[in-house]
Amino acid sequence: MIEWLQTNETVLWWLIASSVFTFVFSLILVPMMVVRIPADYFSHEKRQHKRPEKYPPAVRIVILIIKNVMGVVLLLAGILMLVLPGQGLFTMFVGIMMMNFPGKYKLERWVVARGPILKSINWMRKRAGHEPLKTYTDDGHTTPDY
Repeated sequence: MIEWLQTNETVLWWLIASSVFTFVFSLILVPMMVVRIPADYFSHEKRQHKRPEKYPPAVRIVILIIKNVMGVVLLLAGILMLVLPGQGLFTMFVGIMMMNFPGKYKLERWVVARGPILKSINWMRKRAGHEPLKTYTDDGHTTPDY
């Protein structure tokens, strides 16, 4: 093992640097993203599209393809980071959120509605001066504010 480390020292340093970068990046990026989510984003049974389409269809298709390819790359990198240094679960989660697939909104709602996750998100939102997220439950109600 020590021999492998000595012969692949450059690879090891790149892995350490990318791990540190991913960790610091996640500490900065996650709170910034969480506070930008509208409070009622997860309170509907189906995804609500509120923004007007500002790009022509051809450009939207190219953006969609690039976004999904980046999502797959991040998902695969996250899987690798489960055994290599790095934020594997976080990277996988970001990759999944970038991809488009049937049932994605339901999966997002399910993940965010988990007690500890929702409490953590609402704690970050409260510190930034934003109202807490409300989530839709399967019985048609929204969760109470934490």
